[in-house]
Amino acid sequence: MNSVEFQKNISYEFQNPDYLEKALTHSSFVKEKDERCGKDNERLEFLGDAFFDAVISEDLYRKLAHVSEGRLTKLRASIVCEKSLAQKAKELNLGKFLKMGKGEENTGGRERDSILADAMEAVMAAIFLDGGFEEAKKFILRTFGETIENAVSGKLSRDYKTELQESLQTNGDVKIQYQVDRQEGPDHDKTFFVSLLVEEKLLGKGVGKSKKEAEQNAARYALESGGDKCILKE
Repeated sequence: MNSVEFQKNISYEFQNPDYLEKALTHSSFVKEKDERCGKDNERLEFLGDAFFDAVISEDLYRKLAHVSEGRLTKLRASIVCEKSLAQKAKELNLGKFLKMGKGEENTGGRERDSILADAMEAVMAAIFLDGGFEEAKKFILRTFGETIENAVSGKLSRDYKTELQESLQTNGDVKIQYQVDRQEGPDHDKTFFVSLLVEEKLLGKGVGKSKKEAEQNAARYALESGGDKCILKE
């Protein structure tokens, strides 16, 4: 493992490279080598996960003084999710530097989002232990700065179905159905047309290249047209 190259990628030089080596060691490598538990990055991932949450929470709290706790929670979730972590890990070419078992590597482990996300959090913890709170915080805000700004400005993808469900269930359970009306196009390039029904009433329609996309678009239409508010008033 060329740790010097990776340290250049993350713009941080370790005083104790052992922290970095452990952060980049997957459990499959330890198991294949029949080494004792604790030499992989799982404990560091545990620490990094908590630290990452804390740094993003503080940054959002300071940036968005008048935003509700519920909205802050959703924004944080969109930033600290596996997809976001894995994307940054790929930008840093982290997978290239991972030590992992041959079996894991042969099944695409170096590009697997879950492995990359865990290793990314382990690297955060390694910097925290090596250089302290401020160094680790600087690394996180430097690396995820654009992601944070996109979340705050609404450019990150929103889960409209969940938002709609939470809005509709404010006063109790309601029956929400997504119904595929029709499909058009060949199997390799289908377009789906979906209707959103709430308590058997049509609340929105959506179109997409997958059922999931069409459902999200139907929920988005319902939210943006205020349909959820109409249902709540009845």
